[in-house]
Amino acid sequence: MLRFITENQVDCARVAVRESGKTLLDAIIGEVLVTCEKLAWLSDKGEQCLTKEYRDTGRMMMMKRVYVEWVPLGVIGAIVPWNYPFHNVFNPVSAALFSGNSIVIKVSEYASWSIQYYKRVIDACLDAVQAPRDLVQFVVGYGAAGEALVSSGVDKIIFVGSPGVGVKVAQTAARSLTPVVLELGGKDPFVVCEDADVKGIVQTACRGVWQNMGQNCAGPERFLVYEGVYQEFCDGVTRVTRELKTGPSLGDTGVDCGAICMGPAQLRHYQRLVDDAVSKGARVLTGGCVPSDPPLNTGTFYPPTILADVPETAIIAQEEIFGPIMCIFKVKGNSDEEAVRMANNCEFALSSCAFSGSADRAKKISAQLVAGMSAVNDLEGCTYMSQSLPFGGCKKSGYDRFAGPEGLRGLCLMRSVCEDRFSFLRNSIPPPMHYPATGVGHLFAQGLIHMFYSTSLMDKMKGVFMLIRYSLGKPKRN
Repeated sequence: MLRFITENQVDCARVAVRESGKTLLDAIIGEVLVTCEKLAWLSDKGEQCLTKEYRDTGRMMMMKRVYVEWVPLGVIGAIVPWNYPFHNVFNPVSAALFSGNSIVIKVSEYASWSIQYYKRVIDACLDAVQAPRDLVQFVVGYGAAGEALVSSGVDKIIFVGSPGVGVKVAQTAARSLTPVVLELGGKDPFVVCEDADVKGIVQTACRGVWQNMGQNCAGPERFLVYEGVYQEFCDGVTRVTRELKTGPSLGDTGVDCGAICMGPAQLRHYQRLVDDAVSKGARVLTGGCVPSDPPLNTGTFYPPTILADVPETAIIAQEEIFGPIMCIFKVKGNSDEEAVRMANNCEFALSSCAFSGSADRAKKISAQLVAGMSAVNDLEGCTYMSQSLPFGGCKKSGYDRFAGPEGLRGLCLMRSVCEDRFSFLRNSIPPPMHYPATGVGHLFAQGLIHMFYSTSLMDKMKGVFMLIRYSLGKPKRN
């Protein structure tokens, strides 16, 4: 699979471009590159994550050997969104197959065309290792198809989508107690201290927002900039953004910003957020309205938009944007405490990042941000490029994890096993504790506790004496 993708990376990316309207660069970075890293990590480290893990037996079980093993659950159900049509398929497929499971994937109705190509790729990979093609199945449809998959009897569900639909998935899965991974998006804070290298950060900030036109689960949506560098940051990102080219990206590698996938309804959603913020005091530095002139008015395009002086009372400060809008909030007094308060004043908690000229300061701030992931002096999405790390958040961003050892093991039944260390030495119930009651079983048990767990030598010796005394004979019963 990895060999095919590296040798056909442009074809894989172009299919994603045609499906979603993103640029070729966005597809190469966000679709192909991260998938290759995922497959490489599975190849290099995945097997050791699923190898049985021997554990300490404890004080009384020295004649035993204990370990944890990970057994494939069986059939995984995955409901994936449209924003990364290639990666959102190959990510769960690779993890499910590697851990010994089969998988049924319900793709978004906005990204169903591309699975014709991706299914052929997967089938060819399965054929190459003489595995049945039925291990990977696709389901296409609307909400009813997703509900049917969740209630179909699969052994675990992975859902990536909105909080509203995530609640419905969890409710449906709860009827059969089917475990669920919920990844429900975020509003990641991007903290810029007054001692940060703003010139060096500008391109990072722009890539974080304009990558895939902001249609990212983990991506910066709230830029908390200290007032000491506030104007410099605003000027820097504005200069870059005014030079960006928006338009159809297929066949034009000079396009910076591609299309919006979900059509006119999504454009109206962006406009509602922008208009509300402006009505409450925000300033539009770039963009801010649906294009009215050709050729952009004939497609689903929204210009890269920067809003400055965004108040915390604006709807856009709490609702997930999932689009090409950079919201800049001023942190007054250059206060780390205020920045942390603002960052955590949100119902989402997926990822986060903080920038400072002092790595220790950035690390201290990052450690206080309530989120499932955090980066120090780098874009928060960089955690996903280390596939050894689990991916997921808390609060409205969902629960459980995929990626990393935790995600891989999460697709398995974690089973604890205890067996004899030596076949000729087996455990048995001591005679004083046999049925029917001897009358001294409780005293013998107390001796065990004294001998194995007492903190004093004298008490341990007392335990030994008790074990000898109550093992000598069977007293008469009353």
